[in-house]
Amino acid sequence: MSDFRELKKIVIVGGGTAGWMAAATLSHLLDAKRISVTLIESETIGTVGVGEATIPPILLFNQMLGIDEATFLKATNGTIKLGIEFRDWLRKGHSYIHPFGDFGREIETIPMHHFWLRQKAAGLEVPDLFEFSLMAQAAKKGRFMPPDGDKRSVLSDVHYAYQFDAGLYAKYLRQYAEERGVRRIEGVVSDVAVNGENGHIQSVRLTDGPEIDGELFIDCSGFRGLLIGQALGVGYKDWSDWLPCNRAVAIPCEKVEEPIPYTRATARDAGWQWRIPLQHRTGNGHVYCADFMDDQTALDTLLQNLDGAPLADP
Repeated sequence: MSDFRELKKIVIVGGGTAGWMAAATLSHLLDAKRISVTLIESETIGTVGVGEATIPPILLFNQMLGIDEATFLKATNGTIKLGIEFRDWLRKGHSYIHPFGDFGREIETIPMHHFWLRQKAAGLEVPDLFEFSLMAQAAKKGRFMPPDGDKRSVLSDVHYAYQFDAGLYAKYLRQYAEERGVRRIEGVVSDVAVNGENGHIQSVRLTDGPEIDGELFIDCSGFRGLLIGQALGVGYKDWSDWLPCNRAVAIPCEKVEEPIPYTRATARDAGWQWRIPLQHRTGNGHVYCADFMDDQTALDTLLQNLDGAPLADP
């Protein structure tokens, strides 16, 4: 394909949150009568099942698609997220909430924290910086309100994200995409055909199924990397010098309290544990470095630090 305007067929390999986010975006931006979008996934292949805590740009994504927030939160058992609480990172027993949004308001176009730093450097007694964060204070009190439309109000600076069931979010986006013309094919990709002249992928074949051709392929097959890794030979870059954690185990548990409006990250001996409160359950996981902790110890650490009874196998 020499001209992008000639694009007629787009194929997405893999579903889950990534696949259906891609499909929803394309179905919203492209003319379904001119460009077809096909997504291939299999019910027999599970998804990672994490990624349930987001950051504020997810609002822009949902708004781009025209998604109603209340409907979306109900469909995904979602909750509001104002930041992340870090426990035991500096030292045992210490915690702080890293909030979304700014600290204070600008003073004559200068960010407020510069004045706070100047006062502190001068040896003057200053309040804790987090007292000037609207989101940190709201998170501590379990409060939330949508942003005020009046830019003169401090409440116009409400910044937030979501915590939701990733599987339900994928299901929600699937319905959105299919209503706008995306075609879903159930199947497992068994072979990828690459053009011998230009090295581009030209089609994929399904196990006991048809061959599906396209001009643009999007790889949402997760760790397997069916297209970008196995077919095109693009490997992972080793970032272990900067990110030593190389294992994770996840499990949902029963909800034991009303959801708090933030994600919790607790430091452990060789990594950290996440806690994500949803409407119907709590998501949990332990990210760790296998060079310093074996898998069984990591699992035991996770199970010993759940709020409620496990709802599935880890």
